[in-house]
Amino acid sequence: MKKTSTPNYVNLPSLALVIRCLFTGYLLTIGLGFFIAGGQVLLTHGMADGKVGLSVDDVVYSYYGNRNNSLLQAKLKGSMKDKAPPQVRTRLIKWAQNDAPEEQWETEIAPLFRHNCSQCHGVMPGLPDFNHYLDAKKVSGVNKGASVNALTRVSHIHIFSIGFIFFFMGIIFSLAVGIPRCIKIVCICLPFAALILDVLSWWLTKFHPNFAWLTIISGFSYCFVFMFMWCTSLYQMWISPRKKTYTSNEWQD
Repeated sequence: MKKTSTPNYVNLPSLALVIRCLFTGYLLTIGLGFFIAGGQVLLTHGMADGKVGLSVDDVVYSYYGNRNNSLLQAKLKGSMKDKAPPQVRTRLIKWAQNDAPEEQWETEIAPLFRHNCSQCHGVMPGLPDFNHYLDAKKVSGVNKGASVNALTRVSHIHIFSIGFIFFFMGIIFSLAVGIPRCIKIVCICLPFAALILDVLSWWLTKFHPNFAWLTIISGFSYCFVFMFMWCTSLYQMWISPRKKTYTSNEWQD
C-alpha cells in the first residue's frame, strides 16, 4: 500500500506543544534577564554622571573617564553614592583631592574603607582592594575611565554571552510567518552587528569621547530588535494558532 505523505509545517504557529513550551521557557527567561540587565546598566553606567538615566556623559565617564575628577570621586557621587553616608563620602573625596596622603591612611581613611567598601572591594576579583593603600591611591588619581584589563574582561564575556542569546533567539524567530524574508534576515543579523559595534565603541570611547554616540546607537539597536523578535515569537506561538492554520515551511527557500 502506498503511504500518503503529510505536509511538514515548520513555522512558529504550527509547532508541537512541547516545542512551544521549550521555546517559551527560554524566551521568558532571557526576557527577565534582559530586563534585569537594563536595570543594572542604569544603576552603574547610568549613574556615572551622578544623575539618574543613561546619557552620553555616562558613557564618556565610564570608558573615557572624567579627567576633572578622580575615579573614587566619580563613583562616590554616582553609582556608589548609596554605599556610604554623606560625611564619609565627603571625607574620602577630600582625601582624594588632596592627593591621597599616606600619613592619613591608617588612622583616618582605612577604617572608613573597611566599614563601607571592603565588603566588595577586598573580596570580589577585578575590583580594587581597599584594604591596601596603593589600590586606594590608584583610584584617587585622575579618572581615566575603564582600564584595558577591565575592558578586555567585560568585552569577551559580553560577546560570548549576548552572542549565544541572539543565536538561539534567531533560531526561534526564523520560524516566524508573515514577515518578508529581507526584514527577517535584517532582524536576525542586526543584533550581531550591533553587538560587535557596541563592544568596539567601548574601546574607541576609551581613547576618544566622541565615539560614545556609537555605544548609545548600537545598544538601542539591538534592544529594539530583541523586543521585536521576542514579542513576535511569543505572539505567533500562542495567539496566531487560534486564528488560522499556517502551512509554510520557514526553513525552506
